[in-house]
Amino acid sequence: MLNYIWSFMIIFSIFIAAFSGGMQEVTTSALNASQAAVKLCIEMCGIVSLWMGVMRIAEKAKLIDALASKMTPLLDFLFPDVPRYHPARKYIATNLIANFLGLGWAATPPGLKAMTELQKLNKEKHRASHAMCMFLIVNISCVQLVAINMISYRASYGSANPTEIIAPCILATLMASSVAILFAKLMYRKEH
Repeated sequence: MLNYIWSFMIIFSIFIAAFSGGMQEVTTSALNASQAAVKLCIEMCGIVSLWMGVMRIAEKAKLIDALASKMTPLLDFLFPDVPRYHPARKYIATNLIANFLGLGWAATPPGLKAMTELQKLNKEKHRASHAMCMFLIVNISCVQLVAINMISYRASYGSANPTEIIAPCILATLMASSVAILFAKLMYRKEH
């Protein structure tokens, strides 16, 4: 559905530009935006590489396992239906740690593996389980200690103080996570 909406917006904009004599501006804007996107991707590549490497080192050094075991009370609260030593819990913990550190790119692979493992526990294969819904909600609204993406974007676009968003980001993500978890828990109780 979203593809249709975007396609309509693009075609409609080009159509209006063609009839209002603004095709030169559309072409120039498209080329400038393409150049800016490539430049931003190259600048972000170094940051992504650094943090993916840090996460890989942490995984090899068993730091992820140690942190996952420290997260047992939180994981028990959030995912009561997932057995304590199931592989899904390690992937969930890795995803939450990466998101907490603001490493969305490093959080994606363990997030996908967590969903795969949660699907193995799911009795109704055509419907998402409570654990899957909770994981999705927590993943989307995850508390971020440092919003590395936003800081990187702000730095690459010349912000005088790119880190000034840390406190508002922590507060906003903490509130979002609290509301999301409360909602998921209420829905779980409603069904049971």
